[in-house]
Amino acid sequence: QVQLQESGPGLVKPSQTLSLTCAISGVSIASNGYYCTWIRQPPGKGLEWMAVIAYSGDSYYSPSLRSRTSISRDASKNQIFLQLRSATPEDTAVYYCASGVWGQGTQVTVAS
Repeated sequence: QVQLQESGPGLVKPSQTLSLTCAISGVSIASNGYYCTWIRQPPGKGLEWMAVIAYSGDSYYSPSLRSRTSISRDASKNQIFLQLRSATPEDTAVYYCASGVWGQGTQVTVAS
């Protein structure tokens, strides 16, 4: 069964890069048709889709975040990465990775 686990620093300073890792088990991220999505939920707000990466390595981004978001992978480690540059307090949220099923999420706070 597919399982996902998000990890990364819980606190990021404004203007720095927010970097997260999604470790995936139960499936190869290079498998035909595989994809992984990053989603976040700021406190008191709804879910926001951020980015997706496919088995081919092709990636797509939310228009509102595209200019400062990068999604990438390490197939040898079966991991997906997210980088959100120029972080601001508005980026404070619970961040999830999802691939049919969701990880449990990880809290990231952007503050000095």
